[in-house]
Amino acid sequence: MTVSMTGFAARKGQGAGYVWAWDIRSVNGKGLDLRLRLPDWIDGLELAVRAELQKALSRGNVSLSLKVSREQGGEAEAALLVKVPVLDAVLAALQRVEDAAMKAGVTLAQATAADVLAMRGVLETGAADEDTSALRAALLADLPALLADFAAMRAAEGAAMQGVIAAQLDQIAALTAAAQAEAEARRDTAAATLREALARVLDHAEGVDAGRLAQELALLAVKQDVTEELDRLGAHVAAARALLAEAGPVGRKFDFLMQEFMREANTLCSKAQALALTRIGLDLKTVIDQMREQVQNVE
Repeated sequence: MTVSMTGFAARKGQGAGYVWAWDIRSVNGKGLDLRLRLPDWIDGLELAVRAELQKALSRGNVSLSLKVSREQGGEAEAALLVKVPVLDAVLAALQRVEDAAMKAGVTLAQATAADVLAMRGVLETGAADEDTSALRAALLADLPALLADFAAMRAAEGAAMQGVIAAQLDQIAALTAAAQAEAEARRDTAAATLREALARVLDHAEGVDAGRLAQELALLAVKQDVTEELDRLGAHVAAARALLAEAGPVGRKFDFLMQEFMREANTLCSKAQALALTRIGLDLKTVIDQMREQVQNVE
């Protein structure tokens, strides 16, 4: 089953005197890029969550956020602690900025206490010596349900995408068959045209080596033969259908296969030497490009 790299899931939970809300979403990416926004006062949480995500996912730009607060009606609200060293550093930095602005003749708005407290790391929630092991365990126990919902959405997106890709492969197969028929139809005509060209050259050119000229015309005929390209297109269609039936991540294999599809279509167009065959080649390139856009979202 094809799995999409695009997905979203959200989940709320409670336990160990706290309530929380998860949010996870992803878009396509070349590898697995994890961006986590987790409470840094819960010891060991980020490392454990990152490990679970790496086990569950293979590719995609994934963003996960978690908000945690004390449960209402439970224990007293967690204390708000000012981290003095960070505060001192922030105030010193503000003073340097104000001094530089005064020298430059620039007037700055006065920073408020709220502005300072909003700076990252100045304000800390929770007691410094609080044991967060129970909360961490509750959160990690809740994480698999979130990942299951996330995987279900990516699978649903993948199923829809699989149907689109399968239809596009059918189009490519039909166009390849049409190109094969057109190539067969022009085979006799092409041979007759080459023989006529050879006869005209021999009639109007004295001293021309007939054998050498025949070799050049034969080489030209080989360069116009598209049998190999059409055979490869058929093989690529079969390989792509096999990938759609595989379990597990197949996106990287699909990416490579799309390059091979386009290479054969480009060569077909360059060898066509006929309007009908050229049109088929251009139609092939259009469908292949549309399929490549779908494939870029396959995990």
